[in-house]
Amino acid sequence: METNDNTGVIYLAGGCFWGLEKLMKSIPGVIKATSGYANGSCEADADYKTVCTGKTGFRETVRVEYDPRAVSLDALLLAYFYVIDPTVKNRQGNDRGTQYQTGIYYTNEADRETVERIAAIEAGRSEVFAVEIGPLRNFFPAEEYHQDYLGKNPGGYCHIPAGEIKMFSRLKIDPGDYKKPAEEIIRDRLDALKYQVTRQNATERPFANEYWDAFEKGIYVDVVTGEPLFSSRDKFESGCGWPAFSAPIEEPVVVKSNDNSHGMLRIEVRSRAGDSHLGHVFENDPDSPNGVRYCINSASLRFIPYEDMESEGYGYLQDLFE
Repeated sequence: METNDNTGVIYLAGGCFWGLEKLMKSIPGVIKATSGYANGSCEADADYKTVCTGKTGFRETVRVEYDPRAVSLDALLLAYFYVIDPTVKNRQGNDRGTQYQTGIYYTNEADRETVERIAAIEAGRSEVFAVEIGPLRNFFPAEEYHQDYLGKNPGGYCHIPAGEIKMFSRLKIDPGDYKKPAEEIIRDRLDALKYQVTRQNATERPFANEYWDAFEKGIYVDVVTGEPLFSSRDKFESGCGWPAFSAPIEEPVVVKSNDNSHGMLRIEVRSRAGDSHLGHVFENDPDSPNGVRYCINSASLRFIPYEDMESEGYGYLQDLFE
């Protein structure tokens, strides 16, 4: 399948290809998404009936062709990780079998470096990481009735929630613009407290941090990468002693995971691109307008006043305040 010098291509196996194809098509900047079978044992096995035997090694895979000027490979990969479970082997959702094994397959050295960088971040978020990472060996488009299946059959089975697909069609923040630096660079850039909080999961003192009682108009970005995370419009007064937000600017910019440290069960919040420890999120907060409190360390944030957003490269988010 041919491309030109102005397009990028990545191959994503994420369970049933119907849903992943629809998700990728929904992302602005994606030119084409094609369902098919990748990295199997031989060409003769590349059809649905034979692949479903589980004996071919083929994975249900979506070939994603995109415009790198409109969407980054980082964004596509992080969208992929948002909708899959990277900890299980040979299954996703209700689907079981080797054809549903997750995988990311690249075709050039530059993409390999990006894939491995993002995979390393994602692997560090959990104890088990079962996603295949490697070069593309072969790919065969699936039968025509599989292409745009959910467009042809709107009520068809999809293991990716419709709300998540719709959400990705409207996002503005591209994580490719805010790549995580090397660890030694992070260490040199941050003071001791910021490094301890973002890289070592420390917690700063309540009521003695920079933003706990600040409500100036603007946005709060990851101190490590500059990725926009929270807005002053979602900040509220809380008695917790740390900055409190009812929601992030866009849901995928933060990653949540269980935290069992210190004898408690909490939900940790980390930044998407930088993997910075931010704080925790709590439900049923009486002070929050929606009952949700993102309790965030000031040391993990940098504040950009509204009047400085344009000059600092965040003008595309000024309409948050309209």
